[in-house]
Amino acid sequence: MKTSQFEAVKVAIKQDKTGYILTLAVHPDEVPDEILRDFVGARYQVVMVRLNGDNQPMDRKENSRDPVKLAALLCKDLEFMEWLFELGNVFTADEESVTAWLKEELNIVSRAELKNNEGAAMLLYTINEEFKAWKRKD
Repeated sequence: MKTSQFEAVKVAIKQDKTGYILTLAVHPDEVPDEILRDFVGARYQVVMVRLNGDNQPMDRKENSRDPVKLAALLCKDLEFMEWLFELGNVFTADEESVTAWLKEELNIVSRAELKNNEGAAMLLYTINEEFKAWKRKD
């Protein structure tokens, strides 16, 4: 069985009575010839993985766009604790110290504030990206 692999960008999604219709944009150089030759209505089994900014598969748990959940996950993450300890940002690698550091760094009183504080949320995403880059180096 021959498989087709190509990169695409989601450009639209809509729904009709039969289900969702996903529209993807594919660069002309990336479109597999066999797909162009297949008849309209041909069925495919599709496997997709979202890419991050480094063209690497995105881990959706790590890259949660819910900043409150992301902050909670990071504060419990042993590797995140280790990273902050190595940087000298915390003196003890525990959840309490990491939570206190994160609140101070983001200038928030409670992680729940991240729901409505876009600036703090963006800074959190930046911190998370730096942490992920550190993890990739190990």
